[in-house]
Amino acid sequence: MISLINLRGIRSAVTPAVLMLCLGAGNAPAQNTTAPPVDAERSKQEKIYQARGELRLEGYVIDRSMSAYVRALPAGFAQALANLGPEERWLDIGAGQGMAILDYYSPEYDPRQAGRRERQIKKGRAVAMSIEDRRTPRWQQTAETLEPKQLQYVFGKPLREYSTEELGHFQLITDVIGGFSYTENLSLFMEKVLSLLTVNGTFYTVSQDVRNEAGSNKPHYAGEPFLSQIRNATGNDIGICAWLKQISCVEVSCDYKGDWIPPLETYRIRKTCNNVAVPPLKIEHYVAGTPPERVFLLANPAPAPAAKP
Repeated sequence: MISLINLRGIRSAVTPAVLMLCLGAGNAPAQNTTAPPVDAERSKQEKIYQARGELRLEGYVIDRSMSAYVRALPAGFAQALANLGPEERWLDIGAGQGMAILDYYSPEYDPRQAGRRERQIKKGRAVAMSIEDRRTPRWQQTAETLEPKQLQYVFGKPLREYSTEELGHFQLITDVIGGFSYTENLSLFMEKVLSLLTVNGTFYTVSQDVRNEAGSNKPHYAGEPFLSQIRNATGNDIGICAWLKQISCVEVSCDYKGDWIPPLETYRIRKTCNNVAVPPLKIEHYVAGTPPERVFLLANPAPAPAAKP
């Protein structure tokens, strides 16, 4: 069994029901019988983001290594990173301390072992994104050894508030239990990610404890719902994969990893053209946690324009 060392959604910042997801150990989270106000849950979520030292919840992981990324993300991630050219760019959303990026730039990390062409010696450019500044002395030391702007760190606001002019475009974007798992506006999040990707660029991400593409799994915790749901007009959870495949100008593959605790569904999303359209979602239910519990509703599509006589 493999674990991301995250906590199942914490229902209350005052009396949190905490579960340590380490090799399946721990107790089941407490039942939640009422939906708390979204505004109150936002405030709790902000406290989770800003907590430091002993106040930081164990489930809010900020130091995932490159090896953790390779294990969690779809198999193509290592190859895509290996093939990143010296002028090409990688954005890591929810990077925390940026450990995976620092591992990428370490002398010990030889991208040729992942299949990179030997003639490409210089590594690509990378941007770490975090809600809070989690940089360590190692980050500063690494930055000093690289060319200007080869390594960048942005923080202080969510992805949706950055402009394309601020961030630029990327050939590779990753998110391991970052914004994709935490955002209240998943459709806007995906619009922004795809606007930052170049054509043929790829977004690699994951969700934990969600309905898989085949619809063959149940929620990991007895008596609890899936951690993130997307419901259609009849109230059925269609799953994240099915929704992603409704986006235009993308090629999506989904892979279920049932041996993880909780189980993961991973997504490889390649942008194929610029005429992207993301099916709109609206938030119906949100409970603060690491990551939060969310229910999205597929918004009614706008009526098609009447045909001209």
